[in-house]
Amino acid sequence: MTYDVIIPAAGKGKRMGAHCNKLLLELHEVPIIVHTLRIFEQDPLCRNTIVVIHSEEEEIFLKLLSEYNLQKVSKLVYGGTERQFSVFNGMRSLSDSEIVLVHDGARPFVTQNTIHALVEAAKTNGAAVAAVPVKDTIKVVQQQTVMETLDRSSLWSVQTPQAFRFSLLEHAHEEASRQQFLGTDDASLVERLGKPVTIVESDYDNIKLTTKEDLFFAESIIQKRNEISSKKMPK
Repeated sequence: MTYDVIIPAAGKGKRMGAHCNKLLLELHEVPIIVHTLRIFEQDPLCRNTIVVIHSEEEEIFLKLLSEYNLQKVSKLVYGGTERQFSVFNGMRSLSDSEIVLVHDGARPFVTQNTIHALVEAAKTNGAAVAAVPVKDTIKVVQQQTVMETLDRSSLWSVQTPQAFRFSLLEHAHEEASRQQFLGTDDASLVERLGKPVTIVESDYDNIKLTTKEDLFFAESIIQKRNEISSKKMPK
């Protein structure tokens, strides 16, 4: 089943310590956002990619789309004051969409297998999120004092993409807007409607590039994948 994807790409990169949009920083001489967009460009199931940007960066993004021949980016949409509003702006630019994904521009390592599993889960159940089991012990802390240790076996670290039937996510955003509710992610807007959200197990490479340290991890992931690809090539 085909899908459309909305990619918020208007971050300022404050935690990265960058003096520009962190998605314009380069990995292996290619901007982070291009790495991310290529995932969907190369996926035959992806119909349209909507990229949500700062208005002042429109020319930069148009140049990147042309330079890297990213033809599935059908629209550049201006973002809002919050990520939630930016996603909703992106949704308003879509028509005839059945399944829509929302994916962080700063996650350039999601696999097509994860994407396709999410699309199928959303088609069946309405909403699905990529996630991985939590590795560390998690404690609830107040004023530097441990109040509770949570059961790790039931905890998952949620990533993107998050996939939805378009009509369900649209309704969730409309209700959140009407009630002036600001969620932590798109799935939380669906959850508050009492609708189930399915977990699709992803992998630990699907990191979000947030700090300078994450760039070192990203380089390692690229190197690892290149080595795996070279081993698979016929000699």
